[in-house]
Amino acid sequence: MAKVWQHPYLNVFKHFKVEEWKRSTKEGDVTTFMDKTLKGTVYRIRGSIPASNYIQLPKTSTQSLGLTGHYLYLLFKPMPGKCFVVHLDVTTEDSQVVRISFSNLFKEFKSTATWLQFPFICGAAKGSVYECTARTSKQDLVGVAPANVRWTCLMLDLHYILSMYLNRRYSHLKSIKLCSNLLVKNLYTSDLLFEPGVMFSEARQAKLAFHGISPMPREMAFPVPKGENWHDRYDYIRFPSDGSKLPYDSIQKGCSNPAEGVQVLEDPIRHLPRPVTLTKAVRDRVSLIQQITSPKDMPRWSPLVTKSIPEVHLATSGPLEEVYSGDQEFSRVEGLQAAGDSTVPLHATTDGGIHVYAHRMGNVAIHAVGISSDESVYTKITGPEVLSSKKASPCRRLLPDPILKLRTIIGFGGCSTKWALWTKNSSAVVYPCHAIIITMQIETGEQRFFIGHTDKVSALTFNGNSALLASAQMGHLSMVRLWDFQKGKCLSMFKTHVHSVSSLSLSYSGAVLCGIGKDGHGKTMVVVWNTAQVNQGGEVVVLAKAHTDVDIQTLKIAFFDDTRMVSCGRDNVRLWRVRSGALRSCPVNLGEYHSLEFTDLAFEKGHSAEREPEDRTLFVCSRSGHILEIDYKNVTIRNARRLLPSQIQHSHRREKQTFNSGPGIAINSISVSSTFCATASEDGYVRLWPLDFSAIFLEAEHEGAVSSVSISPDSLKVLCTTSTGNLGYLDIQSRGYNTLMRSHTDSVLAFSVDGLRKQMATVSQDNTIRIWDLVSMQQLYDFTASDEMPCTVAFHPAQQIFACGFSSGVVRTFSLAASDLLMEHKQHRGAVTGLTFSPDGNLMFSSCSHGTLALYNCAAQKSHVLRVLANVVSQDAEHGPNTLAVSGDGRFLAFVGPSKYTVTVMDAHSLDELLRIDVSILDLDSTNLDSALRICFAPMPVGHLLVSTSSNKVLVLDAKTGRLVREVSRVHKLSCSSLALSEDARYLLTAGDRVVKVWDYQMRFDINFQVYIGHSEPVRQVAFTPDQQHVISIGDAIFLWDFLAVSRAESPKADIHPYVESLVPPRAETSSEKLKDFTSSANEIPRQSAPLPSLASPPCLDISSIHQAGRDDIFSESDEGEEAGLKGSSREASDGNKDHSTLVMEEPVENEETLVVRPKVSQECSRSPSHSGNEPRKETKGPEPQHYIRPDSYRHFTPRFKASVLPKSVLYPPAGNEGLKLKAVIGYNGNGRGNMVWNPDTGFFAYTCGCVIVVEDLHSGSQQHWIGHPEEISTLAVSHDAQVLASASGQGNGDSRCQIRIWNVQDGTCQKVIFHHETQVQAMAYSRDDRLLVTLGDYSDRTLALWNTHTYDLMSSTHFLEPVHEVAFNPLFDGELACVGRGAVAFWLIEQRGADISLKVHRAAIPDTVGLVELTSLCYSTNYLLYSGTNTGQICVWDTQTNRCFMTWEADEGEIGVLLCCGNRLVSGSNTKRIRLWSVAAVQELRLKGSDARSSSVLLEHEMTLDGTIVGATFDDSLDMGIVGTTAGTLWYINWAESTSIRLISGHKNKVNEVTFSPGESHCATCGEDGSVRVWSLASMELVVQFQVLNQSCQCLAWSPIPISRGGAEGQHVVAGYSDGTIRVFSISRTEMELKMHPHSVALTAIAYSADGEIILSGGKDGLMAVSSPRTGMTIRVLIDHKGSPITVIQCTRKQYHDFGVEGGELWLAASSDRRVSVWVSAWLKDKCELIDWLSFPAPASLEAPSSLPPSLAAFCPWDNGVLVYVGFGMQKEILFYSLRQKQVVEKIPLSHFATSLSLSPAARFLAVGFNERVLRLIDCTTRTEQDFVGHDDSIHLCRFTPSGKRLFTASYNEILVWEITST
Repeated sequence: MAKVWQHPYLNVFKHFKVEEWKRSTKEGDVTTFMDKTLKGTVYRIRGSIPASNYIQLPKTSTQSLGLTGHYLYLLFKPMPGKCFVVHLDVTTEDSQVVRISFSNLFKEFKSTATWLQFPFICGAAKGSVYECTARTSKQDLVGVAPANVRWTCLMLDLHYILSMYLNRRYSHLKSIKLCSNLLVKNLYTSDLLFEPGVMFSEARQAKLAFHGISPMPREMAFPVPKGENWHDRYDYIRFPSDGSKLPYDSIQKGCSNPAEGVQVLEDPIRHLPRPVTLTKAVRDRVSLIQQITSPKDMPRWSPLVTKSIPEVHLATSGPLEEVYSGDQEFSRVEGLQAAGDSTVPLHATTDGGIHVYAHRMGNVAIHAVGISSDESVYTKITGPEVLSSKKASPCRRLLPDPILKLRTIIGFGGCSTKWALWTKNSSAVVYPCHAIIITMQIETGEQRFFIGHTDKVSALTFNGNSALLASAQMGHLSMVRLWDFQKGKCLSMFKTHVHSVSSLSLSYSGAVLCGIGKDGHGKTMVVVWNTAQVNQGGEVVVLAKAHTDVDIQTLKIAFFDDTRMVSCGRDNVRLWRVRSGALRSCPVNLGEYHSLEFTDLAFEKGHSAEREPEDRTLFVCSRSGHILEIDYKNVTIRNARRLLPSQIQHSHRREKQTFNSGPGIAINSISVSSTFCATASEDGYVRLWPLDFSAIFLEAEHEGAVSSVSISPDSLKVLCTTSTGNLGYLDIQSRGYNTLMRSHTDSVLAFSVDGLRKQMATVSQDNTIRIWDLVSMQQLYDFTASDEMPCTVAFHPAQQIFACGFSSGVVRTFSLAASDLLMEHKQHRGAVTGLTFSPDGNLMFSSCSHGTLALYNCAAQKSHVLRVLANVVSQDAEHGPNTLAVSGDGRFLAFVGPSKYTVTVMDAHSLDELLRIDVSILDLDSTNLDSALRICFAPMPVGHLLVSTSSNKVLVLDAKTGRLVREVSRVHKLSCSSLALSEDARYLLTAGDRVVKVWDYQMRFDINFQVYIGHSEPVRQVAFTPDQQHVISIGDAIFLWDFLAVSRAESPKADIHPYVESLVPPRAETSSEKLKDFTSSANEIPRQSAPLPSLASPPCLDISSIHQAGRDDIFSESDEGEEAGLKGSSREASDGNKDHSTLVMEEPVENEETLVVRPKVSQECSRSPSHSGNEPRKETKGPEPQHYIRPDSYRHFTPRFKASVLPKSVLYPPAGNEGLKLKAVIGYNGNGRGNMVWNPDTGFFAYTCGCVIVVEDLHSGSQQHWIGHPEEISTLAVSHDAQVLASASGQGNGDSRCQIRIWNVQDGTCQKVIFHHETQVQAMAYSRDDRLLVTLGDYSDRTLALWNTHTYDLMSSTHFLEPVHEVAFNPLFDGELACVGRGAVAFWLIEQRGADISLKVHRAAIPDTVGLVELTSLCYSTNYLLYSGTNTGQICVWDTQTNRCFMTWEADEGEIGVLLCCGNRLVSGSNTKRIRLWSVAAVQELRLKGSDARSSSVLLEHEMTLDGTIVGATFDDSLDMGIVGTTAGTLWYINWAESTSIRLISGHKNKVNEVTFSPGESHCATCGEDGSVRVWSLASMELVVQFQVLNQSCQCLAWSPIPISRGGAEGQHVVAGYSDGTIRVFSISRTEMELKMHPHSVALTAIAYSADGEIILSGGKDGLMAVSSPRTGMTIRVLIDHKGSPITVIQCTRKQYHDFGVEGGELWLAASSDRRVSVWVSAWLKDKCELIDWLSFPAPASLEAPSSLPPSLAAFCPWDNGVLVYVGFGMQKEILFYSLRQKQVVEKIPLSHFATSLSLSPAARFLAVGFNERVLRLIDCTTRTEQDFVGHDDSIHLCRFTPSGKRLFTASYNEILVWEITST
């Protein structure tokens, strides 16, 4: 609701009343003056110093504007010759404040994590000398504004700016600061995209609203003189621009064509008004492209040595999305192609700025397309390692999303190896790996990741219970993040203003964080932050900070006091304390130990009751081996010990080099538990000591110095880290050591995978070669080269051999099986840059930095050299793992060389040169030639060679001819360092800078890639594992990703299910018996016995997809006739009756792809209408019905559970003498499916509420009510001429089948009732000519029935083996229909020859790529298309001529249950509460051209989010407006053109608990289980206001009488009681809650105002009654007389002061469910309340629970003041009249059932009673006549007469019926 008041736009200056300067502030020279151009007052901000002259909103920095608009519009004008600055502070969803600034002071774009600075380039007036100068010099007007600068409308897309530049999600605008020098008219925020210079009429005619564009509102518009153009007088700037990528990120005017925006064109999709921005480079490129594409001009350059023009292969290259990939924002270029237009790409340009298309008309359309930068296109999603490709504007994208999931990281440390922490439960460890924090379960090795740091993590710390994790990163201004450890969510991120935080410590409570770093002068700085509010979304604030000259290595907060800390370092140990906002310290007097270098400290654990918390020992260790025990309380040294090396060196122990010169062993870390201590020392040992350090009781030796040690919270394990990158723990109980992680200690350079043995080899700058097991990710082998660095590595494809190239130029081959060096080759002089084997393993190739290429024979284990070529490989190219590439068939070898501008392809066996390709292309954005960087062959038989270039492109070349197939631009921000293709050539991996991208290789989508972050250093290599299940990337560490896409080879085949079960007679033993059985059926002679089901299984129907193009080939029919049907296997019809036609399945024909089902229509089905479906059927009882599982689809109707029963007899009133007339129905049944119909042509509008069909006039609001269904109506269908309505419901009394009623729309009469389906009817549809009606049963019924609409005889019935969800007729062919189910569409063809019906069905399965889903909805289009929705949110498009699915797209996140199509527009509705409008003009082109055609994506024109799942929708022929029903019980009017959604019909979603009326009877109020109180106008029955309390049920309600003191409408109040025991008083006039009280501890059950409105009486579920004052909110007294039994009724009435012999002006009663009624007299002002009568009504003993018994109800009789009326469970079913004066029952009215509700008319002697049997009875107490009325489908639990007695409200569950009293 926070956004509603800001829609459609917000005038910021007006809303915050800037002119009053109360909520805003001004500083310096800020004045107002009249601007002649705008003809209005504007603000002028002048001054030489922008920081001193400004307007700021809001007034202080602690406040927030809270503006949530997607776009910010600033109407301003820079002052000529001056500079200006504008600052916008925006808040992200993770509560980070980011400043966005733009100014013409800025020369270039700059960004930090919290500040974006954009240069603003001032545009000059059209035709001015400034504009001409800028154009001719090709330089923009950077700097001060020109003399004739114009008023500008600047639109900033704040959502997109944050997403693009900082990868954050926008929440709201916090503040605005407008600094000198500029004129400003106003500021606006909006979620709408406004277009200036377009009139409303023009926008409506061009249907711009479908594209999300609205005309500029009058309030925001600049004045334009008549006859002039807006764009000639003013500038309109949209940022980010829709144009091509700017040379740098700047805000400037685009080269727009304003005329385009106001043309009214036939195809609004093609001509969309938007500014087209052409940069300098793009404008210069236009002429170049024209030369390239012109047939008569010779090319100036070519990337090939052949000097021919690059050729675009049209067979593989499509238009826009194939030629360009990259980081394009296709949501901003929607509509580049018109429907049906054929487009051919002429050439792939070099930067993606211009696209040239040749159209049929012969015109050339040039479109500038924005190319955004790298991964900043994306916004964050839940998975931490993925930058999702879901955009704000939906478009086709690479699926699944995400396609990679981070599985394992091999690595530890990065900045430091000292940080590793235990979790509180000792089951997992937390440690950093470069920029990622990892949690590893020590038992399973499973990893969880915390991703967000942009540099290496330098410190980690937990609070006491491991709930809060703090981490810091390296850098100039170190960033600290606070994480919710369990959820893995970053709670806060803030800059420390400290260089390189080296240590962090969180207090035990997590409320205080302390960190150490260096300030700008290199001095040590200690900062203490308050983190107490971070879990509640609060900010982290600095408590105190201090500078010190002493060195600090470690600082820890005392676990027993958040304000105390201890630090140690070189020559010092200090105690710190925060007091009064200051951080103070005192040194410990170290005496003789003052010159030691202290490394770590630890507090003594545990606490003794005899000692104070601070009375404990502090342990401090040093590099000299000393361990000091310090008395923390007294700040003195208690003891000092020193760790010395033993005199005798053990033979197996290696000497450890230490940093200290003394004899002691350096101790790096110490950890203390309650019973022992652990030390980590430089000699590689972890030692465990008792706390008195008397002896070592356990020690563990490591390969390197131990950096840190940590005892687990359970004291059973000790965690150790080493300087060599190892992480492990010592199990004290078993005395075993477990290594958790080994890692390289420097950057990883290359890797290779052995697919057979699941092993991986890596080489690193740490001079090691390591072999890893890919399954366990554990290290298997470690080879160290001390004096040379391994550069590249390759596994042999078959043998257990790998080769490694070194920096010395040596190539060595190793045998893993023998752990031995096999061969050493020294052909190279420079570092080995490339190394690879041929696919068969017979050849090996290597290259070096000096350009030498070598070929080896590796057929034997001992390889030998075959050929060496010098100076063939480029020596100046950037070297990496992809230097050499071998084709998949082993025939070709490719590399970059001899120069970096060429790529050479050689014969792999002979090294003979086959092809040389020049890739040097002049990049007009730079002065450098394009050079090749990395190469990769595509798998066979694709035949492509991929080359990445220095201009951030990937060129796809034909490997045989060298011709350009296509190119991909802007692949990465920096150069692409690695390329890899999947084996099926569907996916491309690229690595660049610190990200990995996964691409769709064919570039078929709008967004063809996904971006993955995590590496803190450049990614050096990325590749698929041989099994294609994983992706590996290396750089700072080794990342293993799960690859979630399914390859073609592994796509799960669609399950083949027999879709249709034939209904054939049972198999008899002889043919004569078969004929006899048929004859019997035809003559309607009952069979003597029930036929037995056949033992043979039903025939399997092989319904497979086909691909013939012709329509006649799809459905085929055998000529065997009826005899063929008699030969086939058969089974009994599911319902066992003979009324419907019998379907005979013919013998299967080999190689036939369709099924023919021929119904034989018996004579009974051809009877006259008088003998058709209404007669009771003669049938034999079959087996019990099977219980089916509900499918995964909300489409199936499930009737609400009802405990009530249908009445056996009803006392219908005589015709013409009805005492009640149904006046109105409040509510719509959101539980129905398709239970609303609207015909736009005739205006017929009908919907259902329970068992009533409501026909409403949309103009007048008047209703007709069609009553007849016994149960809840499931669905409706109206004929196309709107003359007939069909409705379906469950079974009535005596019916064994569902009821389908046929209504005449003109007079509202029921023409026919037909029966067939057993459980529920979930869908119905009329054929286009209205001759046929099809009805579909639910998942339990599984029957499809076809009816003749002239007689409504059953023509055919088919039973399915699987549930079918929806059915529809083809609008083009009357005899065709389709239905959808699990994974397939069934296309039906109906052929009728006389009385004989032939049904043919073809089951078309969805493509394997979609997966096994439920097709849940469908709709036909008028151009041979069928759209179907799935339960996973996809829409599949089918060609109805070939029955082929040729296209799918992801349309929603949930199940699509509603689809409507008309022409080129499609409406979808889903269970995500969204209804969406799609432009599908491009789909028809795909159908016509087949899979080779490349068309632009379907476009999402509009979407709305409603209040529930979409269950029904009807729209006009253009889909401009329609009506939509939701499960919330609301019918919405939708108008796409005006972007409006209006509630037409609204009711309670759950049970209605009470109805009450205003004293003047102008309004009524209802309350329900959904927690809402709704106020309705009684005149129109429209909802006026609604009060909603979340997570509570509103149980009772009362309307106050109008107090005389308040008078008028001001006194209108309602009081409501809730399930949590609270009472809320709502003011109707002010529409707000005035008072909340909590007098009850349990749910309220009854509430009432006293007669004068000064007291509220309330009763609870526990029987207590509270007397409260609505003025003070205080509870005056509590009555306990009914304690133990829920109060059912409280009623108050006035009485004479001395009536009944008691003083008091108020008489009131209370009834409870134990059949007791108390009557009271009160004088509240005198604090008197006296019980005058207590009634107990007898009842028979009942075994039922009291809640299931009829309620006890009582009321004062309006026509006899001294009489009380009671109904309830008792000895008899009756109404009792009890006289308070006579103290006895004076009258009884017998009832047929126990009453469930009661109301007495205040105007006449009428009494209304509701029953559990769904009947309402009106009793005239004068004449004793009774009349029954039906209309409810459940127990009538509520009856209420209005105060005038003219109307009666009744309720059953959530439906409210309003009756008019017609009797006098």
